[in-house]
Amino acid sequence: MVALGIVTAQQAHAAGRPGFEARTLQDALRAVGGVPAPSNQIRVTSPDIAENGALVPVGVSSILPGVTELFILVEDNPFPLLAAFTLAPGTEPEVQIRIRMGQSSNIVAVVRSNGQLFSATKSTRVTLGGCGA
Repeated sequence: MVALGIVTAQQAHAAGRPGFEARTLQDALRAVGGVPAPSNQIRVTSPDIAENGALVPVGVSSILPGVTELFILVEDNPFPLLAAFTLAPGTEPEVQIRIRMGQSSNIVAVVRSNGQLFSATKSTRVTLGGCGA
């Protein structure tokens, strides 16, 4: 349906998942399960400076046990929740994606491990925004 132009990629990925319509980081976090506890067992990788906000490479990995879900959010984007992953048991909790950032902001990774939420944050400066018209 995406290839035919019937729905956008964002609509296809967001269908049926709460939080993608949230306009603030707090609302998005509430939709995915609440306020996560900071953890040094989650690693967020992104460039310190992204020259083009339309294609920012982001990686998230975790050494927490029992990871079942992983979320990627950008604090100052118009819709902060950008990606949600459900991981099968035994899956290595690591993802690599490219995201759009409208401006410099914090990238927040949220991991559900053994039913609890944990997070890590990385700041990325954008020199050319990627969410504009």
